[in-house]
Amino acid sequence: MTTATSDRWTANDPAQTELAKKLEVWPLDEYNAALLNEVHPLGYKSSTERPHELYDIIAIGSGAGGLVSSKQSGRRGAKSALISAHLAGGDCLNVGCVPSKALLRAAKAIAEVKRASEFGIVLPEGEMKIDFAKIMARLREKRNVIAPADGHAGTEKAGAHVFQGFGRFTGPDTVEVNGVTLKFKKAVVATGGRPSVPNVPGLKEAPYTTNENLFNLEVLPPRMVILGAGVIALEMAQCFATFGSHVSVLSRSERLFDSKQGDPEAAEILQKELEKSGVHFVMGSTKMVETLRERTTDPKELPLMKVIVETSDGGNVDLECECLLVATGRVSNVENLGLEAAGIEYEVGEGVKINDYAQTTNPNVYAVGDAAAGVPRLTHMSGEMAKLVVQNALFDDEWKLSSFVVPAVAYTEPEYATAGIYSEDLAQKQGIEVDVYRAGLEHNDRAILESSNVGFCKIFCAKGTDQILGCTIVAERAGEMINEVTLAMKNNIGLKAIGRNIHSYPTTGEAVMGCGIGYINSHWKRLD
Repeated sequence: MTTATSDRWTANDPAQTELAKKLEVWPLDEYNAALLNEVHPLGYKSSTERPHELYDIIAIGSGAGGLVSSKQSGRRGAKSALISAHLAGGDCLNVGCVPSKALLRAAKAIAEVKRASEFGIVLPEGEMKIDFAKIMARLREKRNVIAPADGHAGTEKAGAHVFQGFGRFTGPDTVEVNGVTLKFKKAVVATGGRPSVPNVPGLKEAPYTTNENLFNLEVLPPRMVILGAGVIALEMAQCFATFGSHVSVLSRSERLFDSKQGDPEAAEILQKELEKSGVHFVMGSTKMVETLRERTTDPKELPLMKVIVETSDGGNVDLECECLLVATGRVSNVENLGLEAAGIEYEVGEGVKINDYAQTTNPNVYAVGDAAAGVPRLTHMSGEMAKLVVQNALFDDEWKLSSFVVPAVAYTEPEYATAGIYSEDLAQKQGIEVDVYRAGLEHNDRAILESSNVGFCKIFCAKGTDQILGCTIVAERAGEMINEVTLAMKNNIGLKAIGRNIHSYPTTGEAVMGCGIGYINSHWKRLD
């Protein structure tokens, strides 16, 4: 057994490198060493030698939900504690939102250089070189800049005790961590989720990749096959295709987003744009995965796999790849938490059962984020649920989850953003009659000038009214544009008011106003 040689993570320390790999973090360069010193310090057990006899609130899990619960309650005077088993910051900081957006930014820069001649910038033939190692180093550097916001020191500064270890319930009002029993008035299950691995013959034995280790890659895979066609799959497909990998996305549905009744026009545009980036789509079901070469201890030596796909027309396609990315959804982390001892009902994979106040079947315990059943698995959802829990649990509020309006964004190029009732198919499935107002980007001046006038904004209103029920936006900055719509939905502002709100010119956001003008025009009085 190798023993760490310092009480702090140190770049390139051989013994610590082994420990870091157990945490799924490598290479142990200066950036990852600094990251780990924030989110999983060596030898850290607890920020206090004297725990409170009774905590007002304890959060189990240190992703967005646990951090917001513990830090906000600590700032508001509560005796608060955070239990962190793995990496503080959870998936978002370490293996999700943050590193993926760093890669997306690099891909965007490469795409801009590739079309530089359109803007009058002439590069000599073959002059551009993509340095994948530098791309990944920048990812680690930027993630490290963000890490202190989620690190143990920041949580302590907010007034919460931090315990680094695996927490589990031992009763309806007690949890145990590192052999110490802590008593609470209220608690929060914020243990997050993990990638779901489908039951495909040969897959679980194969050296596949998930988002939990994708961002540790040190060499660019020549070929990448992606199981799944959701947000993570599409974002990373476009990224790695832009970097130079041959990328194949395997989708069970004939149309993107079909399983969630996504907008057909959005699906068509996104698929065409990703295909322009070099992504190949294979529609069918994965029959088998064969391992042709195992992963070695050298991270620069890639494994080799063969994926056998039965296509929708009944044929078979064999796809070899050095990276098989599994992106087929997520399951909740609810096992081994002692939930039974606390009287908390849950379903493996789906999560902890909660009511509209985020309470579990133990009314003094709440659940948030990916650990909770039936809620959108998004970082901003976890954070907002945590605010709700603090307000309800400690300040006797009655804030309801059903009051939330939650946007979701795929940060592809162009971006794909949705909220509420986001398609006619979804409205029909739910038995809701809607009117649809659409503004395309083909005539949006800013989008034309940016050479990004592919996309649209669609707003869905209750039939015969301007009450906004939801929207779909496909545009370069759809993730920013949708916030205007969700603000209106949250505050019962009608589409007419959006149409009467003056928008800056020229902006892509005028497409949102365009939907409002569409509503106004449909109700114009005429002189003829």
